[in-house]
Amino acid sequence: MSLLKDFKAFAVKGNVVDLAVAVIIGGAFSGIVKSLVDDVIMPVVGRIFGSLDFSNLYLPLADIPANVEPTLAAVKAAGVPVLAYGSFISVLINFIILAFIIFMMVRQVGKLTAALAKEEAAAPAAPAPTPEDILLLREIRDSLKK
Repeated sequence: MSLLKDFKAFAVKGNVVDLAVAVIIGGAFSGIVKSLVDDVIMPVVGRIFGSLDFSNLYLPLADIPANVEPTLAAVKAAGVPVLAYGSFISVLINFIILAFIIFMMVRQVGKLTAALAKEEAAAPAAPAPTPEDILLLREIRDSLKK
């Protein structure tokens, strides 16, 4: 029973819940970035390189049999080793975009944290008790003792 209590305490901690939310949002955000890369950026890059289907760009590392269609999927299915640089470039651009967005988010959180710390430092501290307050408190204490 102790194991179950320990697990419950661990799972309910704020950091674990925050991490779970971050993973879910990150997965959804990754889908958005993947769509941006695949559907918006890569067609433009593919147009520059002369191929509209950029993910189909590859370099065969062996001879392609004559009866195999020259698409990446068909060549891979035929067992020909290929260097699929189009897919790699897509994933690399996806990573760079995600890394840049995460960098910008961390940077903004850092600025916000610094601004909050500056506000807390600028806030006046509670005034120290004056000798009159101390005397009054002593009189109250003494009268309560009586």
